Amino acid sequence: MKVLIAEYTVFNDPALAPEGRAMVDVLKKSFEACGYEVVQPEAGADFNDEIARLAPDCAYSLIISPDAMLAKFTHTAELVSHNVGSDSTAVAVAANKRLTSKLLAARGICVPREVGCDFAGKRVIKPVKGEGSVNVRIAKEGELPKDDEMMTEYIDGDHYSVSLVGSRVVGEACGFYSGLPPVILTVNRQYSTIDENGFFRYGGGETPVHPALEKEMTDTAAKTIEALGCQGYTGVDMVVSGGKIYVVDVNPRPTMSLTGITEVIEEEIADVLLKATVGLPPEAVHYNGKTAVFDAEGRVTVR
Repeated sequence: MKVLIAEYTVFNDPALAPEGRAMVDVLKKSFEACGYEVVQPEAGADFNDEIARLAPDCAYSLIISPDAMLAKFTHTAELVSHNVGSDSTAVAVAANKRLTSKLLAARGICVPREVGCDFAGKRVIKPVKGEGSVNVRIAKEGELPKDDEMMTEYIDGDHYSVSLVGSRVVGEACGFYSGLPPVILTVNRQYSTIDENGFFRYGGGETPVHPALEKEMTDTAAKTIEALGCQGYTGVDMVVSGGKIYVVDVNPRPTMSLTGITEVIEEEIADVLLKATVGLPPEAVHYNGKTAVFDAEGRVTVR
């Protein structure tokens, strides 16, 4: 059987292409280990047209792209194949950081408060729809967000993410919905810095880590994807400060942490994804005792 792995940046965004290639490589290796043939879009062709061309002949599809475009591409795939990621509606919601924050706050999940220019503390400006730390920055004195940006309070703390795989929520619900909880993959430390111009820079991370609030963090991540309706692989970015857990971003797609995760769990990530997409995720994954450190371009060191 065939699986379509369509990753946008490899052929369309040179700045993010190394990250995209690293994720594709680990996913392709895992699906092939599970006996699947992996197909990918052709270089130079229209990405959405390639999904529409290839997905109907594939048993499963997995779409990866910058969040602002992911809903469109996912919708194309889910019309003609079994999408193993979040559905296009959940993707569209998660891509909007303002809407995501409002929905999570309504469920009692801590998020950085959106503030105005009269806020006395340090402020962060970020795109309402953006990818990771791109164009996220500390607001300068008197700086206001642009029309497509928002401004929040700055949370000074330790940066983490939780990687988890949600069970089937929508799509073929009658056949596959089981109500089972997501499987937690890992808690990951994120290497996040602020450069001399105030911009946040992502430098990779380390996995697995076991902070003091690990259980509370994984519970928060599970509650987050339940609130947003995410399924499949999701990365929930967090800042832990003063004993509180703040959700700062939700990525309803494979993230760079995956390059490290596949080095530290005994299961094939493809097998976990495929079982979850038919409502039967494993209760847990098993660690092999190793730790993986990964950089922003997908280079991994295992120790």
